[in-house]
Amino acid sequence: MRRGERVKKARSVRLDGEGRALAAAALALAICGATLTACGGDDNRRGASTAAISGLADTAGCAGKNGLTAEGSTAQQNAMSVFNQVWGQSCPGKAVAYNPTGSGAGREQFIAGHVDFAGSDSPLVADQIGPAAKRCDGNPAWDLPLVFGPVALVYNLPGVPKLVLSSDALAKVFSGRITAWNDPILAALNPGVALPDTKIVPIYRADSSGTTDNVQKYLTAAAPQSWTRGVGTEFQGGVGEGATKSAGVIQAVRVTAGAIGYVEKGFADQAGMPYAQIDTGNGVVPLTNDTAAKATQAATFVADGNDLVLDLSPMYTAERADSYPLVLASYEIVCSSGYDTDTSAAIKSFLSAAATNGQGGLTSAGYVPLPDKVRERLVTAINAIR
Repeated sequence: MRRGERVKKARSVRLDGEGRALAAAALALAICGATLTACGGDDNRRGASTAAISGLADTAGCAGKNGLTAEGSTAQQNAMSVFNQVWGQSCPGKAVAYNPTGSGAGREQFIAGHVDFAGSDSPLVADQIGPAAKRCDGNPAWDLPLVFGPVALVYNLPGVPKLVLSSDALAKVFSGRITAWNDPILAALNPGVALPDTKIVPIYRADSSGTTDNVQKYLTAAAPQSWTRGVGTEFQGGVGEGATKSAGVIQAVRVTAGAIGYVEKGFADQAGMPYAQIDTGNGVVPLTNDTAAKATQAATFVADGNDLVLDLSPMYTAERADSYPLVLASYEIVCSSGYDTDTSAAIKSFLSAAATNGQGGLTSAGYVPLPDKVRERLVTAINAIR
């Protein structure tokens, strides 16, 4: 069963300038034009699946209203900016007003009917499924994965350009069982590195965060003996300092000696922050576009149908030498039916653009495009929205 959690309210506003700037840079480097095969997937397979995906772009068109509203995940923020610009390029005059307030707030605003859809790094939890269906005029709400986001473990240790952690060590750091950087456990993971006798300051998300949920799910799956604090969008570790939104985590780590925090890779790259490598048990794996993409191949679906909740445990527990395991899936939460005609058509148009040409700009923005097996199911679900 998925757990309940607290969520917070926020107003819908337009994408901020920083997100637009990063999206513009990503688009300049990576938008692939009119065909999906130029965009690249995990293997650019041709045939039935590619034809179906390309057909989606052709049939969804630019119908519906020009403006959509959405709210939620800050980890998804820059991906949403890329998708938004791709949609506007394909359908001039159309745009999504996306407010990056955190996954929990986004789900609450969607359920309350204040936005057309939510962006969330965690799917709807059990006690939200009924209210979400009520908001959708009695129809189920669907969790549709649109992007994978590697989570970077950013840190502030001058003179330590390379840091290695394991899931077990990370669990002990974020639960307060390892408190100094020169702890023997960390020293053993970093032979030859002069780790300082500096207090560790964990920085966590103070707001309701899907990134927090994914980090805690990773620790639960990969280090069950050391992380017994549970999961959820509220941080359960009980130590450290909280910061609001992804930008707040970056700032807090930057100004705090000995700090370590978690944030989506694109934000870490944009800020020029170093981030740790992970020892999976079969090798030390750096966070790169390639190692994160390899990890996503292990993700599976929880169930059949069009509510595309993913099981990331196989990815979190994989002990591969070429796979960075700490990657989250970011969803758009939409009504399967129950929208007015103009809204439904616009949502299908936007999701179609994001699932096709929009995937091409993601790597340059720090994300991982959807593997074919996920994208194929996503196409079916988009086509089924009424």
